[in-house]
Amino acid sequence: MKRRQLLQAASAAVALPGLALAQSYPAKPIRYIVPVAPGGGSDMIARVVTERWGKALGQPFTVDNQGGGGGVVACQTASRAAPDGYTLLQGYVATHGTTPATRRVPYDAVKDFTPIGMIGATPNVLAINANVPAKDVKEFIDYVKRNPGKLSYGSAGPGSLTHLTMELFKQETGAFMLHIPYRGIAPAINDVLGGQTQAMFPGLAAALPHLRSGRMRALCVTGTQRSPQLKDIPTMDEVGFKGFDAMQWYGSVGPAGMPADIVRRLNETQVAVLKAPDLAEKLAGEAVDPWPMTPEQFGQYMRADIARWTALAKARNIRLDE
Repeated sequence: MKRRQLLQAASAAVALPGLALAQSYPAKPIRYIVPVAPGGGSDMIARVVTERWGKALGQPFTVDNQGGGGGVVACQTASRAAPDGYTLLQGYVATHGTTPATRRVPYDAVKDFTPIGMIGATPNVLAINANVPAKDVKEFIDYVKRNPGKLSYGSAGPGSLTHLTMELFKQETGAFMLHIPYRGIAPAINDVLGGQTQAMFPGLAAALPHLRSGRMRALCVTGTQRSPQLKDIPTMDEVGFKGFDAMQWYGSVGPAGMPADIVRRLNETQVAVLKAPDLAEKLAGEAVDPWPMTPEQFGQYMRADIARWTALAKARNIRLDE
């Protein structure tokens, strides 16, 4: 009888290998690669989320910051890891959106990764120097068109979300502004404040202090819903630009080929963490709203984001490796 029971148990384990694997997972700490240096907003999001996520899984996460090559180093490391659920990556709009759209990278942002789930997103805000005589988007567009070649906008660098979002705005409005790229968001904002440039599309967290001080004026935000932090500011969708939902987003992925049951376990525990009210309060410091999704929804979102920026880069002749 005992021998028969052992054979039945062994047969069940063979028949349901994924189930047995998921039930024993995780059995050790999980490496969580973050493609930026320690201390920034993306790093903070990773540490806040993984602290709670590790408790939900019963094993801690070890945050591994790999900031080289604008996320390329981290993506290569993660994509080459064993697909066993013990190495994950915090992908974001650059690694799985704007960068693959504007330059050659040594990884495939879709084929080399397994989507686990969206973490959250923050909008970009169309912000102008307070002295620009425009109170809303329509007035700003009219002002730009009445002054062809006289206005410029800043960005955090060529190919960045701040650059591509404004190029999308120019494409949809027919307005022209000269692009002035900077090495990072801070100097770009400083020149808007000083009047050297007149507008930009910074992330909301970077713009908020200057919007609240009155030195910059917000005209609208990207995304499909108004930001809780700028409740009186309309979305691009509201002012007539349907589908203009460019967002600074963050999500978790693993190497391609991860077992479905492990992906499901990771996603379900991540979603539970994201739905906790105290997490929303923690992420509010970066103006990030939790945005839980299934792995399928997140994969679809990433593919659509890459397609959006690839089409724009082609239309605007933005290619950074030629």
